[in-house]
Amino acid sequence: VSFSLLTMAIGAVMYMHGYYNGGLLLSLGFILTASGMSLWFRDVITEGTYLGDHTKQVQKGLQIGILLFIVSEIFAFLSVFWAFFHSSLSPAIEIGGVWPPQGITPLDPFAIPLLNTILLVSSGAFVTYGHHALIQGDRRGAIIGTFLTILFAVIFTILQYYEYSEAAFTMSDSVYGSSFYASTGLHGLHVLVGTIFILVGFLRLINYH
Repeated sequence: VSFSLLTMAIGAVMYMHGYYNGGLLLSLGFILTASGMSLWFRDVITEGTYLGDHTKQVQKGLQIGILLFIVSEIFAFLSVFWAFFHSSLSPAIEIGGVWPPQGITPLDPFAIPLLNTILLVSSGAFVTYGHHALIQGDRRGAIIGTFLTILFAVIFTILQYYEYSEAAFTMSDSVYGSSFYASTGLHGLHVLVGTIFILVGFLRLINYH
């Protein structure tokens, strides 16, 4: 999976810079990553549901792994926020000494960004509801909460794509464009991958796992 992600990242960079076969390498990396995720999901479901390999000790190891993953995520997002605040609170002379830089028309924060924020907060509430319903043995409530979470996440992703397509600036438009697309793109990628994970959990609920 690490090799697949590296291939996809290199392919994405080559594609965005117009290199020959960049799109092909990006597609290959995506296919390899999707295949690796599918095999990983298959093994986890088989081990946990049918083989009984997820003992208390194994579950503890998985919990520690998730905790370390969350810590790494905190530092990843801290780095992009640091870059944004460093550039916005003390704008360089190269961008006119102002923020947003001259020539940049920022997005209206009370339009799609506000709607997407509401969608994400709502999806977080629904997944929490579904989680508590699952703990209490309420299968119907867990299914409803998980389904609404996935629905709102999909709507968020569609609106994010629309926002990108309508933006008046690109990633190459000064540090503003770089920090905007790096932070929102990283976040959007997490939403996309998280949606896949929740979708797998939803399908397991449907199949009485």
